[in-house]
Amino acid sequence: MNLPKTFEEEMTALLGAEDYKRYTDCFEERRHYGLRVNTAKISVEEFLKIAPWPLERVPWIRNGFYYDGDKVQPAKHPYYFAGLYYLQEPSAMTPADRLPVEPGDRVLDVCAAPGGKATELGAKLQGKGVLAANDLSSSRAKGLLKNLELFGIGNVLVLSEEPGKLVPYFREYFDKILIDAPCSGEGMFRKDRKMIRAWEEHGPEYFSKIQRSIVTQAAQMLRPGGMLLYSTCTFSPLENEQAIEYLLEQYPEFEICEMEGYDGFSAGMPEVTAQKDENLKKTVRIFPHRMKGEGHFIALLKKGEGISVHIDSGKGKTKRIPQELEEFLALAARDFDLSRIEIRGEKVYYMPEGIPDLKGVRFLRTGLLMGELKKKRFEPSQALAMNLKKEEYRYILDLPASDERVIRYLKGETLDVEDLVSSKEKGWYLVCVDGYPLGFGKLGNQTLKNKYLPGWRWQSL
Repeated sequence: MNLPKTFEEEMTALLGAEDYKRYTDCFEERRHYGLRVNTAKISVEEFLKIAPWPLERVPWIRNGFYYDGDKVQPAKHPYYFAGLYYLQEPSAMTPADRLPVEPGDRVLDVCAAPGGKATELGAKLQGKGVLAANDLSSSRAKGLLKNLELFGIGNVLVLSEEPGKLVPYFREYFDKILIDAPCSGEGMFRKDRKMIRAWEEHGPEYFSKIQRSIVTQAAQMLRPGGMLLYSTCTFSPLENEQAIEYLLEQYPEFEICEMEGYDGFSAGMPEVTAQKDENLKKTVRIFPHRMKGEGHFIALLKKGEGISVHIDSGKGKTKRIPQELEEFLALAARDFDLSRIEIRGEKVYYMPEGIPDLKGVRFLRTGLLMGELKKKRFEPSQALAMNLKKEEYRYILDLPASDERVIRYLKGETLDVEDLVSSKEKGWYLVCVDGYPLGFGKLGNQTLKNKYLPGWRWQSL
């Protein structure tokens, strides 16, 4: 393993020669594969009853598990397409786990793509409040949107902006903010050797400027009394403790908070900063030779003191909606607040509560895309299918994971479902695997016309 000389010197100074040797020795160990259960769709206990492969708990993550990535492919199982879990490196599960999000919170994920943190934050909201997930790269934000929709998260704003542009729209708006900052990626060297070359091109000094800009912009969007979690996947003090020191200098109303601990966590290092503030020991470093995960840094902070802001859950003014949409909603056993339905052209959205005017902001999605109005008919969306639960829709086609029609459905094929349909009721059916929705199909003459989203279809290896 050829590590850059500068990096070797800095890590030796950080860890000491003996511990640095243990760190480099861990490069010969196998990488760890992780899976995080989507608790918005299924409890951990229920998932363990149906899990198709052996799993080992990630001890510091309530819904996290290791799996053997050399033997199984969880991304090629129907449960993945049902949004029951997200594949994520175990240490990377920590930031969203340690940010104490509650249902009803207004939450911002500043650098959200591809969605590993955002999907967990959205699951914690349990459909209440709002999750604003932002990524400057519009191409990466498209992948972020897909993962959020796959997870069934509808109370979202998916944005693609430089964080500073969001400040005037969301000043002191959010209850919780997560910054998984762009970084030099030193903690990923073992997992992905290509990160070493990237580090040589853009090291800690380059990313430090970006991080300091983002963290001070985010501070302006957090309400008094709100909480901010800053994380990186690097070891550099410049990008970690010194970034937090910079935030505290610019915004002294912030204080560092204790986090739920774990035996493998290492305390932050005040000695690598100018002020040597002992409170920096409350931050967390994850080293890959001390626990079963890659390198990370995590800091949880609170902004001053303030009165908690609660979103008004009261219903607004009822709107008239098209008859075809009204007829479809009559099939859903969910109380949709009609005042939150917004129709733009042919598209129908279900909007989160209490969001500001976003005119001028570049976004990929505001709210849940429910479907489209087409020539006196309503076509429900893939996002709506993933957002519903089996018991929330009248017409269901539920297939066991072992039924070959599940894969055929995911490939976009028409299905013969005569054995599953007791009546001849035509129309939109919610297709499920073992009780968990996959998408819609339209029934006619005991045949299901496939409406699974083309861009999501099963691709054979």
